[in-house]
Amino acid sequence: MGEVAPGDDLVARVGDLLAADGGLEDGDVVVVTSKIVSKAEGRVVQAADREDAITAETVRVVATRARPDGTPALRIVENRLGLVMAAAGVDASNTPDGTVLLLPEDPDASASRLRRGLQERLGVRLAVVLSDTAGRPWRDGLTDMAIGVAGLPPLLDLRGGLDAHGRPLSVTVTALADEVAAATELVRGKAEGRPVAVVRGLGGSVTDDDGPGARVLVRPSEEDLFRLGSAEAHEEGRREGYRAGWAEGHDAGYEAGVRAAGAAAAED
Repeated sequence: MGEVAPGDDLVARVGDLLAADGGLEDGDVVVVTSKIVSKAEGRVVQAADREDAITAETVRVVATRARPDGTPALRIVENRLGLVMAAAGVDASNTPDGTVLLLPEDPDASASRLRRGLQERLGVRLAVVLSDTAGRPWRDGLTDMAIGVAGLPPLLDLRGGLDAHGRPLSVTVTALADEVAAATELVRGKAEGRPVAVVRGLGGSVTDDDGPGARVLVRPSEEDLFRLGSAEAHEEGRREGYRAGWAEGHDAGYEAGVRAAGAAAAED
């Protein structure tokens, strides 16, 4: 596709790319990396220190871990979009020195504009997903996920149906948009200059309206059983204990016990 610059018309650039590749069919899902959307929308900012940019985009710190090499600690945070990600989604790759790339300001709105423009340009009914790369709790490796969606249900609720043995499904809600985003990374790659892919065969899921967007994929922090890292959860519990007035006595008794044990060991 070539480099995308601030102010570029993504509808024209993506539309030309797709037209040259044979065009689209009704029901296609166009998946676009959030990186080229950020660039076109001018989300490239001057930042001599990436850490400052991460701090500016952070709403809540979830967990921090020191790095053995002494470089700034890894920060898992909730960013302005409500996404919990490493480094708040601030990207310093494939951007000029001295700059960093922020996520789109409103990914769902960006997906909606791109969908509307491509439908008018190509004359087909389609959906658009904006993807970004992230790590996952409990799993090694990165995968792409949907941060902006228009024209596709982000979640596919299968509750109330039956499994192959006739048992009712009671908890199965599939992250359809995330699965679509992750699948396309297999053909887009990370450094091949292919920021756009098309998923064909999901026409039955493509909707006439834009739908609720990717924001419904974000679990509210109050419903998250793992909303903090272990060290941060311990510290929060300690602070709450002090506020409740019981932790001071507990700490004093603990410290007295440690001193007594030390004295006894010295006498031995």
